Amino acid sequence: MDLDMAQVRAFLLAAEKLHFGRAAEELSISQQALSKRIARLESRLGRQLFDRNAQGVQLTEAGVRFLAPARQTLTAANLAVAAVLEPNRPLRIDVWGHLYGPMRTLAHVAARTSELRLELGHGRDLPSVAAALLHGDIDAAFGRVHPPLPAGLTHRLVRLEPVDAILSADHPLSAEPALRPEQLRNSVLWTPGALDRLDFLHCFAEHFDVRDHAEGANLGMDHFLADLAVDPSRFSLLPADVPLPDAPGIRLVPLVNPTPLYAWSLLWRGGGHPLLDALVSAFVAEAGRNRWLEYDPGRDWLPEPSLTSSGEPVRR
Repeated sequence: MDLDMAQVRAFLLAAEKLHFGRAAEELSISQQALSKRIARLESRLGRQLFDRNAQGVQLTEAGVRFLAPARQTLTAANLAVAAVLEPNRPLRIDVWGHLYGPMRTLAHVAARTSELRLELGHGRDLPSVAAALLHGDIDAAFGRVHPPLPAGLTHRLVRLEPVDAILSADHPLSAEPALRPEQLRNSVLWTPGALDRLDFLHCFAEHFDVRDHAEGANLGMDHFLADLAVDPSRFSLLPADVPLPDAPGIRLVPLVNPTPLYAWSLLWRGGGHPLLDALVSAFVAEAGRNRWLEYDPGRDWLPEPSLTSSGEPVRR
């Protein structure tokens, strides 16, 4: 049976959105045209793929079974076209978590691997990057992965980075040589954006019972540090290796007992760009060379250890 890729693409977007109108808008076609494509696909397969009712759209059992192979089929078709039209195309990789400096790690790995040809971009957050991967707009991504992660994507943990507290020099705890996370319980967590969209900071606040927080726009590192410097009740968190501009009135204090670890992962969709294997191998080599995956559960804190199944951290 021959499959029409336009029909398969329509099915996949409708399955992702569970809304024909939004799927049609993303394809730049009418909802009627999208419905016709899916109806023709259902007719060709002899199975109903969606249940349509007053409550909305849901996948049938046949639709659920068709979903993963359909993604693989579309990926293979895209790769076949790319092999002919773009044989030397760079690997397109987006990063997110920009305040935490993801480019530091990516640039370090790329510099050691001459065969990697990368085209770098910036994603807004994990959901937007995951959507770009599933749509084939990018080939890979690098940042912090947390649940829920859409089906069809693969991730590998590649770096665990210790996190410091950053606070005003006038903060009552700023002179301490090191802090336990619980000592920040009565301070105000300052976040560059809504706390419920910043998963690592949200998990830290919940786990260590930090009840007060303040939110502002993410206008870059200089603005972030200036807002911290003027309020002696605030603190935030940054990976220890993030290079900071010369910012008077700011203290960076190590966190211990436990030390929070920021988990960086590589994320990609199955059957992707031919350079993906080289990128993954380069990350694995650098992680081993620099001991990036060392983890002591008695000394360190990870928000969700269930996500370490790929690229298991080295327990000491």
